[in-house]
Amino acid sequence: MKELVFLLEEESAKAMLQGLLPRILDPQVQPRLMAFEGKQDLEKQMVRRMRGYVNPHARFIVLRDQDSTPDCRHVKEKLLGLCAQAGRSAVSLVRVACHELESFYLADLQAVETALGVTGLVRLQNTARFQAADHVDSPSRELAKLTRGAYQKVSGSRQLGPHLDTNNDRSASFKSLIAGVRRMERELLALPNAS
Repeated sequence: MKELVFLLEEESAKAMLQGLLPRILDPQVQPRLMAFEGKQDLEKQMVRRMRGYVNPHARFIVLRDQDSTPDCRHVKEKLLGLCAQAGRSAVSLVRVACHELESFYLADLQAVETALGVTGLVRLQNTARFQAADHVDSPSRELAKLTRGAYQKVSGSRQLGPHLDTNNDRSASFKSLIAGVRRMERELLALPNAS
């Protein structure tokens, strides 16, 4: 089986990917989404989970928020080190959402409007603040304010996943995630069929 295994910091990332991945993945590639209970839980368990994963054809994508870490490269290096420790570095990819997953949503206010039924947001997209959404310090707080409380972390992510524009480049970290998923998908599709 050609599996793309996602190791995720939290349930909201899983909820978003459940709506997003069916729109971009070939049906031959099966996504498996493992949500952890925060970044410490993810980092504590990922080596064991990756080592113990039975499918030799699986590819792994680790997705974590940058949060308050000043440089997302430090987060990425640490996670890559854990992939190497698991013996899976050759088949792993690490992506860091700058600053939070909600940066992806602020970069696509059309999706927020459509998914959550909140009007008047699209006109804000071309303002400097939302042109480079990865630079917003507290995206979750900003999103809650913009949607007047309509956005809730897990349910909002579930609603937004099917509407996110996969060609959106206003969040470099979202664009990098989509490019990484597509690259891993190509690697899996190039493998001979195996059961």
